[in-house]
Amino acid sequence: MIEICPQLFVGNQNDYEFGVKGQGGWAVVQACKHPYHRVALGYRGNAAPKLNPEYLFAKRHNRLILNMIDADDPRYIPAELVDTAIAFIAEQLEDGTKVLVHCNQGRSRSPAIGLLYLVSHTNLVPKACLEDAEIAYRRIYAPYFPAMGIRGYMLRNWTKYAGGQDGILE
Repeated sequence: MIEICPQLFVGNQNDYEFGVKGQGGWAVVQACKHPYHRVALGYRGNAAPKLNPEYLFAKRHNRLILNMIDADDPRYIPAELVDTAIAFIAEQLEDGTKVLVHCNQGRSRSPAIGLLYLVSHTNLVPKACLEDAEIAYRRIYAPYFPAMGIRGYMLRNWTKYAGGQDGILE
C-alpha cells in the first residue's frame, strides 16, 4: 500500500484484507469484480445480473465496490465506473477520511484510478499527455503496470480527466 497523495493510498487485495479491513477512519474503493462485487450482490458464475441496479457498482457503508475486470479492450471499462470511483475518492478525502483504492494485484485497475484522480484533482502529475503523467506517476507508485483495456480507456479519455473539453466519453 502506497500513499500517492495525502490520505489517498493505492494497493492490492492483501493491503485491504490484512491492513484496512475492519479499521475505522477508512473508505475503500474495491476495483475488482471478484471477490468483492460478486459477494456484495450474491451472484455465482462470471456475470452479475445486468438488470440489478448495482450491476456496475455497489455502495456498502464506507466501501465502493466496482464490477470491474482487467479487460484487454477499453470498451469493457465503463466511464461511469471510473467517474463514480473518482467522485467517491474526492468526497471521502474532503471529509477527512483516508481512502484505499485496491484491485487484486495493485498493478492495473487501482493504480489507474489513482492516476486519474491525481490528474483530475491535483497537480502532482503532468496533464499534457498520459505518457508524461505515467513517468511521473511511476515515481510515486512504482508497481503501476496497466492492462491494455484500462490504459486504452485512459488514452481515449485523458483530456476529459486532465481538464480539457474534448474527452471521449465511453
